[in-house]
This record gives sequence, C-alpha cells and structure tokens, in this order.
Amino acid sequence: MLLNALASLGHKGIKTLRTFGRAGLMLFNALVGKPEFRKHAPLLVRQLYNVGVLSMLIIVVSGVFIGMVLGLQGYLVLTTYSAETSLGMLVALSLLRELGPVVAALLFAGRAGSALTAEIGLMRATEQLSSMEMMAVDPLRRVISPRFWAGVISLPLLTVIFVAVGIWGGSLVGVSWKGIDSGFFWSAMQNAVDWRMDLVNCLIKSVVFAITVTWISLFNGYDAIP
Repeated sequence: MLLNALASLGHKGIKTLRTFGRAGLMLFNALVGKPEFRKHAPLLVRQLYNVGVLSMLIIVVSGVFIGMVLGLQGYLVLTTYSAETSLGMLVALSLLRELGPVVAALLFAGRAGSALTAEIGLMRATEQLSSMEMMAVDPLRRVISPRFWAGVISLPLLTVIFVAVGIWGGSLVGVSWKGIDSGFFWSAMQNAVDWRMDLVNCLIKSVVFAITVTWISLFNGYDAIP
C-alpha cells in the first residue's frame, strides 16, 4: 500500500516536471532566435487588438465598480474615526499596491487567456500547426510569439487603466455622493502615494502576471490533445 502511494506520488511528480519542461521549451523556442519585426509586426498589432483592446470593456466596467465599492466601504469605516478625508489615500493605495494588478490579471485570464487557449487548441485539433510545419513555417515563431508579446504588453496597460478608473470610481462615491471635499480627497492621495515606487511596483507585478497568464494559456492550447 505504501509502495503504491509512493509510486503514484513519484509518477505525478515526474509528469508535472515533464509538463514544466515542455512549457519552458515551448516558450524558449518561440522567443529565441533572430527577431523578424517587419514580418511579424502586423501579427503583433492584430493580437494587441484581440488581447488588449477587446479586454478593455470588462476592465473599465469592473474597475469603476470595484473602486466604488472600495470607496463606499472605506468611507463607512473611516467615518467611525472621523478620518473620511483619508478616503483618497485608502482607495489609491489599495488599487495601486494590491487590487489593481491582481484583479486585472484575473479578468485578463478569464477573457483573453481563455480565448488564447481555445484558439491555439482549435488550431492544434484541426492540424493547422502541423500544416505550418509541413510548409517549413515555424508555428512557435508565427503563432505563439506574437500572442505572447501581445499579452505581455497589454496587461500592464490594462492594469494602469483599471487603477485609474478605480480611483475615479472611488472619487464618485466619496466626493459626488458622500460629500467629501474634492481637495481633501485628491491631496490625501497625492501625499500618501509614492507615484514612482508604487506605480513601478504595480507595473512589475502586472508584467509578472502577464508573463505567467499568457504563458500558461498558450501552453495549454499548444499542448492540447486533439
């Protein structure tokens, strides 16, 4: 019984390592070599539209409502201590440091990541990738690479948009609804936020999430079993 459990655990571990190895080789082979910017520029622009522009609606709508909820709940807590003028600081720091990169990445994975996996998986199932290989066209460089870079470029920009509209949503609740002075709201945010460090950290997180989400999405489609 114990030997069977150990054998099963070892089998799962080896299978996981093989999966990581295939994913790493896929990404490495897609990105190494001489870049062909002129040839692949139209493909990259098309994927930037599919991955980035088409994801803006859910990013903007979700950002506004999350900012409004954050502003409302923050106001209810801060009024207990007569510190409602610090609402701008609370909303901005929460979105920049934590909520912005994480929620934007989750939304990106749900909208763009699933679309990438389905698209590449369909190409694998219909043998389009095999047909490219027969015509001496590298599917990793032509199909995977533009989509990977489109995801890496798009998500940080979408995160900035998410944070901006979230702060605006918080100001709608705090200033327009609850009557906080707009000068107090924006000055508290400006004094508390280190725009250089907080924004840079936000972008670093979003880049890491972009690489991870896009990589996993593309690999799951590329490694799909027809």
